[in-house]
Amino acid sequence: RSDDLSASRAKLSMINTMSKIRGQEKGPGYPQAEALLAEAMLKFGRELGDDCNFGPALGDVGEAMRELSEVKDSLDMEVKQNFIDPLQNLHDKDLREIQHHLKKLEGRRLDFDYKKKRQGKIPDEELRQALEKFDESKEIAESSMFNLLEMDIEQVSQLSALVQAQLEYHKQAVQILQQVTVRLEERIRQASSQPRREYQPKPRMSLEFPTGDSTQPNGGLSHTGTPKPAGAPMDQPCCRALYDFEPENEGELGFKEGDIITLTNQIDENWYEGMLHGQSGFFPINYVEILVALPH
Repeated sequence: RSDDLSASRAKLSMINTMSKIRGQEKGPGYPQAEALLAEAMLKFGRELGDDCNFGPALGDVGEAMRELSEVKDSLDMEVKQNFIDPLQNLHDKDLREIQHHLKKLEGRRLDFDYKKKRQGKIPDEELRQALEKFDESKEIAESSMFNLLEMDIEQVSQLSALVQAQLEYHKQAVQILQQVTVRLEERIRQASSQPRREYQPKPRMSLEFPTGDSTQPNGGLSHTGTPKPAGAPMDQPCCRALYDFEPENEGELGFKEGDIITLTNQIDENWYEGMLHGQSGFFPINYVEILVALPH
C-alpha cells in the first residue's frame, strides 16, 4: 500500500477520534457504494477459491474497492471539517448577527419616521433620541457587513480546502486503480502463458452381476478406479504433473499428466529440478502442483 493511502487512513482515524471526544458525529453515517461492492467481491472471491482465475481477481478488485471506500470516507470528513462546518458557522454566527442588526435598524427607522411625522407635537428631545438610536444601529449594521466582506478571504480558503480535498481523493483513487490494473494484467499474462487444461471425467459407476456363490458388496455396484500414478512417496518434497511435458532440450525431465515427481531443487522462479523413474532433470513450475514443498 502506498504511503499516501496510509497517511490518509491515519488522518481519518484521528478525525474520527476527535469527533468522538467532542461528542460530534462518529463518521459518515452511510456505507460508501465502493464498500458494499468490496464486501460482495471479497466474499464471492473467497467462495470461488484459487482454483480458477476469476476468484483471486475478484479479491484483487474487492480490496481496491475497499481502499477506495476508505479514501472516500476521508474525503467526506475533510470536506465536512474544512468546508461545510466553517460555512455553517458563518451562517449560524456572523450572518445571524448581521440579520439581528438589520432587523433592529429597521425597527428604529420606523420609529424615527413615525416621530418625525409628529414633529411639533412631541418634544424635540424625543425626536433627537430616535435619530441617535437610528444612526447607532445603522453604523453597527454597516460595520458588521463591512467586516464580513473584508474577511471573505476565509471563505476563499475554505473553497480551496474543498478543491484540495477532492484533488487528493482523485490522486489516491488513480493510484489505487492503477495498482489493481497492474495486478489484473499480470493475472491475464500468467493465465495466457499456461497450457489449456483438459477435462478429466471422474470414474463412472459400474454394475457387476454376481456369479455362483460369490457376493459383491453394495448390491453389485462398484467404482472403476484409475491406477494410482507412478512416482514418489508423499513423505518427501514432491509435486503432481498437471499436464504432459515433452522435453525439447538436454537436461529437461519429461512426464505425463498425473505423475508424481520428486522435487530436489528450485532452479529459479520458473523451473524446478526433480526425479521420476530414476531420471533427473528440469521442468517448468507452471506444469505441476506442489504436494509437499521443498524446505526453505
